[in-house]
Amino acid sequence: MSKSHRKMVFNPPGEAIFKVKRRKNVPHEFVLDALASAAPETRPMFGCLAVYVGDKIVCALRDKRNETADDDGMWLATTTEHHESLRRDFPSMRSVRVLGKEVTGWQVLPAEAPDFEEAALRACEFIISGDPRIGKIPASRRAAITRNKAVAKVTKSSKVMAKTRKRNR
Repeated sequence: MSKSHRKMVFNPPGEAIFKVKRRKNVPHEFVLDALASAAPETRPMFGCLAVYVGDKIVCALRDKRNETADDDGMWLATTTEHHESLRRDFPSMRSVRVLGKEVTGWQVLPAEAPDFEEAALRACEFIISGDPRIGKIPASRRAAITRNKAVAKVTKSSKVMAKTRKRNR
């Protein structure tokens, strides 16, 4: 009779068999709730939570509460050409300092501002309405879109050529 070669593992009572990795809390979750109608997708990015709507990254949510906490809040993905007009809508908006540059495309609605929630919800309204000042297509997605268009163009032209060949036969 052969013996089983499996090792028997004993788990003390009350100890979990499977360890479950705890998920981090979503920073400023009310922003995702406000963007729900736009079907946002999220991904971790630079210790923040990046928010995408379609192909555009529209914002990042940050709540680190450490020595760089003055950059906690809602980071808006924009370009320098839109800073002035956005600042009229969001007086507390400024460049993200933790990136080390004086002026960046990323602008923050600081969580420490007294009107943070109101400003963040207003930014969500702008995003949902498709305001062109907020949101950028990341380079990686631009490349994928260009690649997909090229493939579609080649596929379409080969279908047209195949139809032409059939007609000419």
